[in-house]
Amino acid sequence: MSEITAMMSDELNKLATELEKIDAFMLRSEQDFDYLLEQVHPSQHKNAVNLLHYLALRSLDIRELQDSLHEVGLSSMTSAESHIRGQVLAIQQRMGLDKTLSDEVFTYTTSKESMTQKSTALFGQKQQELVPYIMVTFDASLADDFEKVKNLLQSGMNIARINCAHDDESVWSRMIQHVKRAATITGLKCKIYMDLAGPKIRTVFHKQDKLNIEVGKHIYLVDQKHLDTDKATVGCTLIGIVEQLNPGESVLFDDGLIEARVEKIEDHRAKLQVLRISKKKPVIKAEKGINFPDSILTTPALTEYDKKCLSFIEEHADMVGYSFVRNNKDIIQLHEALGENQKLDLVIKIETPEAVKNLPDLLFCGMRRENVGVMIARGDLAVEIGFERMSEIQEEILWICEAAHVPVIWATQVLENLNKSGMATRSEVTDAAHAALADCVMINKGNYIIQTMETLRDILLRSGGHHVKKRYTFRPLSIAMRFMTR
Repeated sequence: MSEITAMMSDELNKLATELEKIDAFMLRSEQDFDYLLEQVHPSQHKNAVNLLHYLALRSLDIRELQDSLHEVGLSSMTSAESHIRGQVLAIQQRMGLDKTLSDEVFTYTTSKESMTQKSTALFGQKQQELVPYIMVTFDASLADDFEKVKNLLQSGMNIARINCAHDDESVWSRMIQHVKRAATITGLKCKIYMDLAGPKIRTVFHKQDKLNIEVGKHIYLVDQKHLDTDKATVGCTLIGIVEQLNPGESVLFDDGLIEARVEKIEDHRAKLQVLRISKKKPVIKAEKGINFPDSILTTPALTEYDKKCLSFIEEHADMVGYSFVRNNKDIIQLHEALGENQKLDLVIKIETPEAVKNLPDLLFCGMRRENVGVMIARGDLAVEIGFERMSEIQEEILWICEAAHVPVIWATQVLENLNKSGMATRSEVTDAAHAALADCVMINKGNYIIQTMETLRDILLRSGGHHVKKRYTFRPLSIAMRFMTR
C-alpha cells in the first residue's frame, strides 16, 4: 500500500467514524422525542422522523466534516434536508460500509415524491412543474368583478387569498363564487385560502387622529380601555397590553418606521422614549400597526372574532391561515376549535420572533393534521426580528420546513413596486427570483396585478432550475440547538 493510499484510508476511517456518531445521534433523537412522533398524523410520521434527524444534525457544527467529505469526492450533505439520514447512509455505502436503507428512510428520489405529494395535497395541481404555486390576495373590488377574477386564474393564479381582517361574509361569498365560476368556465383549478385576522394591534386616539413626536421626547402608551385626553398618549387596540411590557423593551409603530423604548410602567400607562423616526413626517397616525419584538405577549392568537369566522371558513375554504402564532398552545387551541374536521388544511403563519424560535414544535403540532403548510409572513416578521436578519431567518425556515416536507408560502412585498406603479425595481426582481426556493409565492393586491403575475411567472421559470445548485455549510442552527438541548 502506497503512502498516499494509506493516508487516504486513514482519512476515510476518520470520516466513517464521524458519520457513525452522527447516525447514532439521529437514531437517539427518535427515542428522546418519541412522544412527539406518537402525536403526528399517521401520514406525517415518516416526515416527522426526518425532521428530527435534521434537527439533530443541525444542532452540531459539521463544517469541517463537510469540507473533508467534499475533498475526497463524497457528498457533503448540502441540499439534503428532505432526506438527511438517507444521505448519511448513502455516503457510508459509497465508502464500502454495510449500510441498508429501509423503507422508513427517505432517499433523494422518495423525498422528492413525498414533497410533491404534500404540495399537491395542500395547493392542488399545477401546470408547470418548475414554477411555484401563485397565491393572489383579493380586495373588495374583486367581489364585483368576475372578468378580472377569471383573468387572474388564466394568468396563473392557483390560490385565491381572502383576509378575514377585511370586509364581511357577503363580500367573501361573492369573491368565492367568482373563483368557482371562473374555474368551471376555464377548467383551471383554484384553491380558496382564508386568513384568520388574529389579534388586532393598532394605534387609536381619543379625539385626534395623529400625534406629533420628536426623537428623545417621551410619549405614553395605554390600551384602548384606558385612553384619555392626554395629547401625548397613544392608545392600543389590544386590551391589557401595558401590563405585558417591561422596561427596556422596544415598541415599534407604523411597520417599524418609528422606534421607542419602554422606560417605566405606571397606572396602566407605559412611558416610552422615542429613539428613531424613519419617515418624513414625525407623526404617529391612527390605525397604524404596533409591534412588540422584545415582549412575551400572553394574548391568544385565536380571537373571539376568529372563532365566529371559522364556521364560514370551514364551509367555503380549503385552507385556513393562522395569524400571530407564537407557541403550541395557539395551535392546540385551533385544533380544538376545528374538532374532527380534517378537511380544512392548516397554514401556520410565521411572523413573530417567538414563532421562529418555536418553529420545530409548531411543525410537530401542526403535523397532527394530514395537510399543513407554513407561510413566511415577511412583513411583520421583518419588523419584529429586524430587517438585517430577514435573509438569514427566511432561509432557516425554508430548510427546517423542507426537512419536515411541509410546503412553504413566500409572502409579503413580492414585486410590490411593480404591482403598485407598473415599474419593478432591480432589488425586488432579485427578491422574486429568491422566492423560487419556496413552494408557493403570494402576491398582494395592486393596480398592475396581471402584469405582476406574468412577470413573476417569467422570473420563477428562469430561476426555478438553479436554486438547488447552491452549496451551504452546516454551522449549528440556534433553532435546532434550542430544540435538542431542552
